[in-house]
Amino acid sequence: MVPKWMSGEGPDPRWPIGVFDSGLGGLSVWRTLRRQLPHEQLLYFGDTARVPYGERSPEEILTFVRQILTWMQAQPVKLVVMACNTSSALALDRVRQEFALPMFGLILPGAQAALTQGSRIGVIATAATVNSRAYSKAIQEYSALDPKRFLHPIQCWEQACPEFVPLIEAGETDSQALRQAAECYLQPLLQQGIDTLIYGCTHYPVLDPILQPLLPRSVKRVDPGVALVGSLAKELGLWGLRYPHSGTRTGRWDRFCVSGDPERFAQLATPWLGFRPQVEQVELPVLDVCG
Repeated sequence: MVPKWMSGEGPDPRWPIGVFDSGLGGLSVWRTLRRQLPHEQLLYFGDTARVPYGERSPEEILTFVRQILTWMQAQPVKLVVMACNTSSALALDRVRQEFALPMFGLILPGAQAALTQGSRIGVIATAATVNSRAYSKAIQEYSALDPKRFLHPIQCWEQACPEFVPLIEAGETDSQALRQAAECYLQPLLQQGIDTLIYGCTHYPVLDPILQPLLPRSVKRVDPGVALVGSLAKELGLWGLRYPHSGTRTGRWDRFCVSGDPERFAQLATPWLGFRPQVEQVELPVLDVCG
């Protein structure tokens, strides 16, 4: 089925790239986008009034994503980076057919990147992402396309980490509670002898200083956001959506919006960004619940 945006008039290359997450986590993707695509304008939205998404039902998440995309489409944006693994796992395929926007999710790029690193793959993610089995399915489906490429059978184990996002959103990225939770969550994966670990939530790269010492040196760590941005950079050129620039654009011209408290988000986002952003509070549209 052809995505809806490809059947109509395309977006304007001068529009910003929309990036959204349930909260702070998508800023790890924002940083990669800003490094690799310095000429592009970015519009970031954090659904901080409803974070975390990990304990939400698939129906709730689909509704949230539809509201965010409806708002982003009205800004407008030229494409959307779904910088949220839970949304990518549970809503991406559905909304791609409903909205006239190119959309990028994290699951497939993360799965593909992991398969270049090893064959015994662990995933840490939210409960909703783990329950969807999205990474296991993507890894098995992608590896089945070219089975001769892989010398060993591909195996995948997924571990829900429900304590991580609430602690990170509270600004606790180096607490004893976080370290204890990390040890608990990694233990079942280490017992399986994983050789690769996917950070299956965009909040988790900020925990790398805690997670890395708990892993054997042989275990490769995969950030799906990095893989996603690498793919996006290529597609922008193929689709004719790169910002038409001459010379180097200077100054910060990105926009940051949230559904919750803008001052709190600005405070917590400062260590992620390296500067204190100006943050707007926005009201998402109320949609009909039919369909």
